[in-house]
Amino acid sequence: MTAPPDVAAFAEAVADDAAAWDAVGSVPDEVLLTMGESGLFGIDVPPRYGGLGLGPLALGEACAVLGGVCSSLRSLLTVQTMVAAALVRWGSVEQRNRWLPDLVSGRARAAFAATEHGAGSDLAAVDTAVDHHAEHVTVRGHKIWVTSGRFADVFLVLGRSAAGPVTVLVEGDRPGVEREPVSGQLGLRAAQLAHVRFDVRVPRANVIATGGFGLTHVVGTALDHGRFTVAWGCAGLAQSCLEQAVAHAVDRRQAGVALADHQLVRALLARSLVDTNAAKALCERAAEARRCTASTAIADTVVAKYAAAKAAASVSRDALQVLGASGCARDSLVGRLFRDAKIMQIIEGSDEVAELHIADHALRQHAQRRAAAAPPEGRR
Repeated sequence: MTAPPDVAAFAEAVADDAAAWDAVGSVPDEVLLTMGESGLFGIDVPPRYGGLGLGPLALGEACAVLGGVCSSLRSLLTVQTMVAAALVRWGSVEQRNRWLPDLVSGRARAAFAATEHGAGSDLAAVDTAVDHHAEHVTVRGHKIWVTSGRFADVFLVLGRSAAGPVTVLVEGDRPGVEREPVSGQLGLRAAQLAHVRFDVRVPRANVIATGGFGLTHVVGTALDHGRFTVAWGCAGLAQSCLEQAVAHAVDRRQAGVALADHQLVRALLARSLVDTNAAKALCERAAEARRCTASTAIADTVVAKYAAAKAAASVSRDALQVLGASGCARDSLVGRLFRDAKIMQIIEGSDEVAELHIADHALRQHAQRRAAAAPPEGRR
């Protein structure tokens, strides 16, 4: 295995620019190329495709560092690795050899196009049509809120075919790909979002997996990978906000008394520390479950994302309260992360949807324990 990139040094080098990226709504190309050159896009991709072949923990810790500096940057890393993960797991040999080296190096940028106006939490309701012909497939539909959609070189598109849900790789330079840039949204303003309309023909070789496997398998893999990276990004976001709040509470004095000496401020900091540490612990648990391919890995990832997103929202809110007016400034890190944190409770599965999955997991565990404790049939 190769050593992980120095994510901390990279994050420190770009930290002062993140507010400007948020204001203009884009991350410079050279920054993304540097991420590729440093190995950030290939942390968990096998070395035979140019990746580092490191485990989930290394990827998670990198996302935490980036999440504490710029959620948009972490989001661009997330979508790049989501598409890569789907290709590693479900792509053909030809698809992996064609796309993975360029995705890992940053020479090609990926986007995940699934959400539609009538299909958000329920992706089974997508209307994008994928029709198979002798030598090609046609893809017709309208996708919204596509991270990296403005400049992506390849889209992983979820659609419907006669055989069921299907996923197709669509090159961004093909005729019939129309992009509508999104700007001014609540958070992730530099994540280069776009609404994208497809009316395009691509080779049949661009279809990933067989019909009917597009949602449960290909998209399922991508979303699971995305939740994991978002969870760690949220943990890093919360940690950064906590550090900002503590520093301000120590330095800021009112009526000759430091904010840190006020009981109410201390209570906010205490709750924030507990929530941040709990989020990180759950992320580490998910990383270990993924490393050893435990049967609970997917559920542990959902739990980690749910808890970390809540921590990001509450800790950033309380940090903003401690900072007061300075937290509301145009270039405030905490103010920017506060806006981003709300988005984290929606993307990759909203809090409400996560609660349903977590409850199902708890009920399954109960049923398994009861079955294991039951006496053998016929025994009294």
